[in-house]
Amino acid sequence: MDFSFRDTISVTMILFAVIDILGSIPIIVDLRKRVGHIESEKATLVSAIIMIAFLFIGEQLLNLIGIDVNSFAVAGSFVLFFLALEMILGIRLYRDDTPSTASIVPLAFPLIAGTGVLTTILSLRSQYATSSIMLGILINMILVYVVLKLSSKIEALLGASGLGIIRKVFGVVLLAIAVKLFSGNVKGLFD
Repeated sequence: MDFSFRDTISVTMILFAVIDILGSIPIIVDLRKRVGHIESEKATLVSAIIMIAFLFIGEQLLNLIGIDVNSFAVAGSFVLFFLALEMILGIRLYRDDTPSTASIVPLAFPLIAGTGVLTTILSLRSQYATSSIMLGILINMILVYVVLKLSSKIEALLGASGLGIIRKVFGVVLLAIAVKLFSGNVKGLFD
């Protein structure tokens, strides 16, 4: 698969929906209040390293434990499906313990580069060129950095209801992506 601008836009939007950095603003603001200063640069860099590393070694890691990409993609579609339900219905199916530090844990991992994102990155490999995925990750890291730097201002500008609407819209987009990912890879399980 060769580089495609359209694929890069698709990958960027998919990752943006899964990372859900705008929906995480209330969590980021709360972390900032509890632990003080959050190192936006460090959190963004660590998140990017985790995502890029998983893009390149995730498949080998799966092969090592005997799982094919189609199986992982189908499993990933279920994770995305439940993440989408959380976003749309405003419920929490999975919740991490409260952190004592914030820049790397829980901000870089699992809030930004969490299991849903890593599953998505590996699942995207079955449909898109690596160059498109890399560019999509980098674009999202720029957006993550900007949001981390401006989280208080964005929260004040959008308000709780504005953030809620954005979260629900991206939840519906994510739900559609989960269905597409499932239908595109489930056939490969039976070949």
